[in-house]
Amino acid sequence: MHRRRRTASVLSAAIVAAAPLLTACGSDAHPGAAAVVGGQRITVAQLEGRVNEVRSAQRAATKDEAQYEQAIAKSGSLTRDTLHGMVLDHVLDRAAKDAGVGVTRKDVQQLRGSLEQQAGGAHGLETVWLQQYGIAPGRLDENLRTEIEAQKVAASLGADMNTAAGKATFWKAMSAASKELHIDLNPRYGAWDVQKSGRVDAKTPWLREVTAAETPQSA
Repeated sequence: MHRRRRTASVLSAAIVAAAPLLTACGSDAHPGAAAVVGGQRITVAQLEGRVNEVRSAQRAATKDEAQYEQAIAKSGSLTRDTLHGMVLDHVLDRAAKDAGVGVTRKDVQQLRGSLEQQAGGAHGLETVWLQQYGIAPGRLDENLRTEIEAQKVAASLGADMNTAAGKATFWKAMSAASKELHIDLNPRYGAWDVQKSGRVDAKTPWLREVTAAETPQSA
């Protein structure tokens, strides 16, 4: 899995650098909403549910309280990172729709099978995704779907994510998609300020590079 983690870091770094392009300042918080994206509410309850899924998985994967506390310390910004990822999922879905691309169940199954072989089985893959990216086992397929979707959007744009020009092309499309969605973030979870590069340092485990060899073809 070491090679996989090295390739995964490339697109993650691009997300952090480009995050300001995808944000909009939200000053009027919607009651009960962590964010509103394209008129759809991401509720505080939904966000807390996602965070609890990760915490429960972390506790189940640790042997004692000290180890669990260590896992929490390593993911102290989990709530904001999770919301960041949930918002960007919507942005990517819009970008995919604009690009006319989609992901099939077969795509996900093929990618998961390949990664499980590298990780030594399903449990190994779930453990790596939980520890490295804060993805609960029950959300793994959903996360892999997003991985593939990002690659298909990039391919539709002719964007080589190994180059600066390719990354710029990809993020231009993502920025356009985000503008269509009119993202409104509850200030409780931080400001998304383009000028001040708010939340740029948030980790976004939902999207990582999938190499050409690992990316399955559409069914």
